[in-house]
Amino acid sequence: MFAAEFEPAISEGRRRSIRAPVSLDAHIGKAARTLCKVVDLSIHGARLQTYSALKRGSSIWLTLPHIGQVVADVMWADDFVAGCQFHTPLTPELFGAVTGNIRLGG
Repeated sequence: MFAAEFEPAISEGRRRSIRAPVSLDAHIGKAARTLCKVVDLSIHGARLQTYSALKRGSSIWLTLPHIGQVVADVMWADDFVAGCQFHTPLTPELFGAVTGNIRLGG
């Protein structure tokens, strides 16, 4: 007879990092020509409300307040809402600066 201890895995959902609900005006495109709104943000990506449809699998330049441009891949898109993943995750300091939790340089 065999005996083993059982310890259930704790599931934290499918997200890699904490998401912050935000309402930030941002821009899409290298020249920041297209307006959008960031409605939630994590260090790995963001959910956007857009005024023009984005295509799943495309790469975009996203200009965020306080930190400037980041490159992201559109992971999913549904009408005028899309989820994107940043090529380089935000540092905790930059995440705090964008969400208003901490300020850069002071």
